[in-house]
Amino acid sequence: MVDQRIRKVVVVGGGTAGWMAAAAFSRLLVGDAVSVEVVESEAIGTVGVGEATIPTIRNFNQTLGLDEVEFIRATQASFKLGIDFRDWGRVGHRYFHGFGDFGADHEAVQAHQLWRRLKALGDPSGLEDWSLPTAAAALNRFIPPSPDPRSPLHDYAYAYHFDAGLYAAFLRRFAEARGVTRTEGRIVDVALRGEDGFVEAVVLEDGRRVEGDLFVDCSGFRALLIEGALKAGFEDWSRWLPCDRALAVPCKLGGDGLTPYTRSTAREAGWQWRIPLQHRIGNGYVYSSAFVDDERASRTLMENLDGQALDDPRPLRFLAGRRRKFWDRNVVAVGLSGGFLEPLESTSISLIQNGVARLLEFFPDRRCDPLLADEFNRVSAQEYERIRDFIILHYCINQRDEPMWRQVREVELPDSLQAKIALYKARGHVAIHEGDGFARPSWIAIYNGLGVVPEAYDPLADRIPEAELRKLMEHRRALIRHTAQSMPTQDAFIARHCAAPPLS
Repeated sequence: MVDQRIRKVVVVGGGTAGWMAAAAFSRLLVGDAVSVEVVESEAIGTVGVGEATIPTIRNFNQTLGLDEVEFIRATQASFKLGIDFRDWGRVGHRYFHGFGDFGADHEAVQAHQLWRRLKALGDPSGLEDWSLPTAAAALNRFIPPSPDPRSPLHDYAYAYHFDAGLYAAFLRRFAEARGVTRTEGRIVDVALRGEDGFVEAVVLEDGRRVEGDLFVDCSGFRALLIEGALKAGFEDWSRWLPCDRALAVPCKLGGDGLTPYTRSTAREAGWQWRIPLQHRIGNGYVYSSAFVDDERASRTLMENLDGQALDDPRPLRFLAGRRRKFWDRNVVAVGLSGGFLEPLESTSISLIQNGVARLLEFFPDRRCDPLLADEFNRVSAQEYERIRDFIILHYCINQRDEPMWRQVREVELPDSLQAKIALYKARGHVAIHEGDGFARPSWIAIYNGLGVVPEAYDPLADRIPEAELRKLMEHRRALIRHTAQSMPTQDAFIARHCAAPPLS
């Protein structure tokens, strides 16, 4: 019998995607059986602006066995309890998407349904009053959740803000120490096998050939293999997500300081991010070039920094959408080569993480069975579409009056999102399906933040006597307020446990 096992994996491109893939392979694949080689060129820049994450990044780091304190210090990281949205529903309005629920179910009734009944009874409390990460973020407080399910510090999660370039370098050291090799060079050609069209090798500028059995395309927007060589195709989602450019610039710490949350502020033709790290703040303006020119966008960004700019704004161009195939023949696209969804909910690194995990789950032999590729593509497409719908939700329910905001409010939504919104408006039900990147509390936080109040509530909530319900929810509110006030500030927690050394 012919041995068809994969002997060599070639990762095309470094950056966050390439080194996340290589680090995972070094932990789970590399050995006598499989070698991994990363081909990247220092002459080609990486996007490297995705410095905010969602809590699943902790699962990735734990799978690698990374020490959290070492990781935080190496990447100048801070902690993230959620996202502070400003001016999204309307100018002057603010809401918070926290990484946690709104309290435990009571007698099989979800917390937001209890709140809706209280609202019907005339109670003025806001749903966010029962969110611990929201309360803690408002006070700039942070402490890791407690593993004890009885503790009020148990029911939330956290993610990180970090320097993406430093994270890639950190993972590179990790991967190379475990046998991954790196080749410096610019790819100028891709050699395909005549009989089946598989990639046989990538050819470097100096004539060297790097051969492999499986190629992982982490070449970013260029999509060098999946699109440049294999023409996998692209599905354009710009009719729902019209932002097609971004400007990114770091600045000195200032303003609100080291907040335990990302800030997203809606602007005339898009939105601006603020991501605080230990050594600086990452900023950017994501915008639609159809509604604002580059010069005005740059001026808007630079006039709304918290501190002195540390560089000139760096421009990026993109198109929202995904590849029609993420896996084609013996090439698998991971990261920006597979698709782009603007970083509104910090999903870029999560999509890399899930793409790598999915490849390991469906890891092929050298024949790359199309059945494996088909299922990989189905699940990947589903994940992108679910996240797409979640991001569109932030835009489509707004009361702003600028042209771009009117357009995104009036566009016909994907059927999948229309159904979700209708279901929530009717009775506060959140439909969660296979491939949803965000759980029920996240959808509720956005609905509530944008002023969507269900017309009715779960009738099971009426089983709870009014006096008992009021007492229960007031106790929760007081407990959350007290717990948040007892937490240390993020500055104090980092200074005590994981302060990064100054960068040389």
